[in-house]
Amino acid sequence: MHDKNNIIAVDSTNPETDIIKRAGKIIQNSGVVIFPAQYLYGVAVNALNEKSILKVFHLKKRPINNPLLLLIHDQEQLSGLVKSIPASAQLLMDAFWPGNLTIVFKAKNSISRLLTANTAKIGIRIPAHPVAKALVKYLKSPITGTSANLSGQKGCSQINQLGPSIIDNADLVLDAGILKGGTGTTIIDVTTSAKINIIRQGEISALRINEILDKY
Repeated sequence: MHDKNNIIAVDSTNPETDIIKRAGKIIQNSGVVIFPAQYLYGVAVNALNEKSILKVFHLKKRPINNPLLLLIHDQEQLSGLVKSIPASAQLLMDAFWPGNLTIVFKAKNSISRLLTANTAKIGIRIPAHPVAKALVKYLKSPITGTSANLSGQKGCSQINQLGPSIIDNADLVLDAGILKGGTGTTIIDVTTSAKINIIRQGEISALRINEILDKY
């Protein structure tokens, strides 16, 4: 593991208030924080600040035409980010949020094109991991939730898998131990008038999604 003093341990089930506050202040001041999501470590910046968003692309060496997903604190924040919430999306949010479902909505025109990659769409979820939940609750504004790895490489389920350049370009790394790893969240698109489109099947199966939708 790269020896840096910007790595601090955080309780994975009951994160320390002072650590969350420290991480939150960094994000508010245009900084970069590596944090634990449910499956992999992610890169958090202020998703409403283009200067901060550009840091994510630099850190990951990510193509600028690759969109970034957002994490939010509660459903009320959606009104400032998306044009509409289809009934199907509402059913699935009620069933699976906070949790392992990322939903792609039509983005409001005010959302940075760096986030949408000019698709006019934005992927959003409410995180389930206690540290991620605490972070978005403290900030009360959206953060990026992309995985903490160089573009095209595997995600990291523990801190010692992070590349040196990832750590060097982060202002703070929150080490919550070994995460679950695996396929990650399921991603669905609700922007078309047709049936929802499952972009990636992860922890939540297509069967479970359809079971919820078929009840109504």
